[in-house]
Amino acid sequence: MGSNNSKLAPTSKKSNEKPACATTATMKLKQIASGGGNLDTHDEHEAPPPYNAEDRARSLAIPQLKDWEELLLSSDKNRLAILSFATNPYSQVLTNQSAVQAVDRPVFNVKIPLEGAPITNQRSSGRCWLFAATNVFRVPLMKKYNLKEFELSQAYLFYWDKTEKANWFMEKIIETADEDLSSRLVQKLLEDPVTDGGQWDMVANLVGKYGLVPHDIYTDNFSAQNSAKMNWLVAVKLREHALTLRQLAQSQPERLARQKDEFLKEIHSLVTIMLGPPPSPKEAFHWEYYDADGKFQEVYDSPQGFAKQASAQLARGDVDPRRMLSLVNDPRNEYDRLLTVDKLGNVVGGRPITYVNVDMKTIKAAAIAMLRAGHPVFFGCDVGKFYDAKLGVMDQWLLDLSLGFNTTLRMDKAQRLNTGESSMTHAMVLTGVHVEKGQPVRWRVQNSWGEAVGDKGWFVMADEWMDEFTYQVVVDSRFVSKEVRDILKQKPKALPRWDPMGVLA
Repeated sequence: MGSNNSKLAPTSKKSNEKPACATTATMKLKQIASGGGNLDTHDEHEAPPPYNAEDRARSLAIPQLKDWEELLLSSDKNRLAILSFATNPYSQVLTNQSAVQAVDRPVFNVKIPLEGAPITNQRSSGRCWLFAATNVFRVPLMKKYNLKEFELSQAYLFYWDKTEKANWFMEKIIETADEDLSSRLVQKLLEDPVTDGGQWDMVANLVGKYGLVPHDIYTDNFSAQNSAKMNWLVAVKLREHALTLRQLAQSQPERLARQKDEFLKEIHSLVTIMLGPPPSPKEAFHWEYYDADGKFQEVYDSPQGFAKQASAQLARGDVDPRRMLSLVNDPRNEYDRLLTVDKLGNVVGGRPITYVNVDMKTIKAAAIAMLRAGHPVFFGCDVGKFYDAKLGVMDQWLLDLSLGFNTTLRMDKAQRLNTGESSMTHAMVLTGVHVEKGQPVRWRVQNSWGEAVGDKGWFVMADEWMDEFTYQVVVDSRFVSKEVRDILKQKPKALPRWDPMGVLA
């Protein structure tokens, strides 16, 4: 369903045109230069002539490049495109207004009654997964405490995630000490030891161990909102530590425990100095607020207790956080299969990364059922493809590349994953869907980029875009069939650490 390779040609939805080979394209340009034909016509029966390797030009010939340029510039359309793109981004010039109008409708016949407010802003950080998760967790707390607006502290979870990831990294470095430093696995571990990104199972680990606190109790500071410098410093130290730990593991393993503790103490110090000391998970905080009726209220609770309140409130709505599972759509792998990613995680001893790989029909049905029951849905996607942040639109027909560049994109979902063209780069929240004749048409998306983007922070996602660029939804297992739930009983297939499904949103 999501791997239909005819979906991504951003020209006309009725187009069956196939990309011309280089030889045919050159013939077409010559035809234009002589005054006949155009680039939009193509004989589907034409095929490139066979040739031997020795007949192939192995280097670029300047006269040939000149011929190509002359043929390209012989087209009025190409010359207009060059002039247009010289002073404007092509994404703006080639915006397909019919596609925008088709999905830019903030009307949905399935919408949860309490979406949560305000629109949050992750600033210059990669904390989207924490924002998406806390935007889901805040809804039951808003109901419990009668709040019009409420925000949980993303920085609180961010602090503990940095510390836990440092420990996780050191453990994996020790586990792989017998592998060559230049091995693909070790290099992948060293690539980004304390990335801002994460996954649903990782945030579940953090909440289960450290709890939740209101944003007022532990607010964002500069390093939380602008994490690059902090990440660089911590990553440099961790790479430095990794060399020592590998050496000790190979030659003096009896020194490992003490040395690792010293290194973790140093990382803890760096993170605490930059983010500030957080509330203790088990000690009570004092939270004062006005409820939706304007009445003063106060709460004394620990972060762990506060998280249990959210969990209990969710359970009253027939959604149990312990039953939440991550459905993914990875057409490279067998459907109805349990997947995991080797050596990916944050909390040692916590729940592993677990993906239930299913088709898009199953993913969308589960998301719609969750929304109909009144609950927001955490989802992961590749947000950078065919979207307009200003308009708040995600639609694979958004750009008419054929009009501007005489080309179309033909890779399907599996091919994009295999070639590194796409991966799960961003997490957001679904709060509504518009269904016509039993089929979803467009989805309502709550983002975490502030109110300056989209429709005051809200996006509309075309259903066909969801097919191609959405990889994950997290739902209560009661919204899927027994057959899907039973997949959790399988021994998971472990994808390598560098697999695209190991990219953290």
